[in-house]
Amino acid sequence: MKQIYFPIVFLLVISLSGFTQNSKEDWVTYTVQKEKGPMVITTNLYYNFMGKPNYKNLLVVGTSTRDCKKNGFPDELGLSKFYLLSDSIAVKLDRLTKKRLVGIITYQCSGLDVYYLKDTIGVKNTLQSYLDYNYALSKNYLLLNYDKKWKYYREELVPKDISDAFFITHEILNQLVIEGDNLKQPRKINHWVNFRNKNRRQRFIEEAKKLRFAVDSIKEDQKGYYRFRAVISRKDSVKPEIIVNLSKLMMKFTGAYSGVYNGWYAEPIIED
Repeated sequence: MKQIYFPIVFLLVISLSGFTQNSKEDWVTYTVQKEKGPMVITTNLYYNFMGKPNYKNLLVVGTSTRDCKKNGFPDELGLSKFYLLSDSIAVKLDRLTKKRLVGIITYQCSGLDVYYLKDTIGVKNTLQSYLDYNYALSKNYLLLNYDKKWKYYREELVPKDISDAFFITHEILNQLVIEGDNLKQPRKINHWVNFRNKNRRQRFIEEAKKLRFAVDSIKEDQKGYYRFRAVISRKDSVKPEIIVNLSKLMMKFTGAYSGVYNGWYAEPIIED
């Protein structure tokens, strides 16, 4: 069993075109559990906190691929197909209007780029012709709507929870999805905690056992302020809402004993 302390996970599906358009970037990636499987959303939170440009036109454009895993996340070939389309769309839009890439959505073998545009003249015909010619055998998506208040961005892309626990947890969830996990099955979840002294750790462990946690290991480092470590585990769901709430609980639970919560890890479960 390997130990992971808040691994840095950022989806490769993000095209380079989204990061070179300007310096106003605050990209985050998180997972939403939908009926058919996990939906992975990457969005630029900059516009949620700062002023939005006067771009009133919403564009959602993308395609589908057969090169994907059973949970609906694209494999390496599928990602390459999405890269190519994303880069091509960005180039074509640059010739037509000013734009802001605000999100990328992957769900059930489909990849969508979400833009807000300054103008729409020629956009729909140009992109539809490109999709029809280059992706005739795929299921394609092209939506162009007036959205002055950026309703789609606020309601569909920006997460309702923007806490540290939310994003730390989703770094691990994103990795599970990338590996092919559909996040449906409960499983053993390991939690790492550190304390200032043995007594506080022992009191924490006693309370954790009352909550049906098993104690997998206890160790003591030679140096360090929080050098009394423990690993506890319990079978729980990894559905996003549930595991985020559990992470918040663990932070408070550990803090009540002057400890530090160092994160969780669960092995991926991949359907055959």
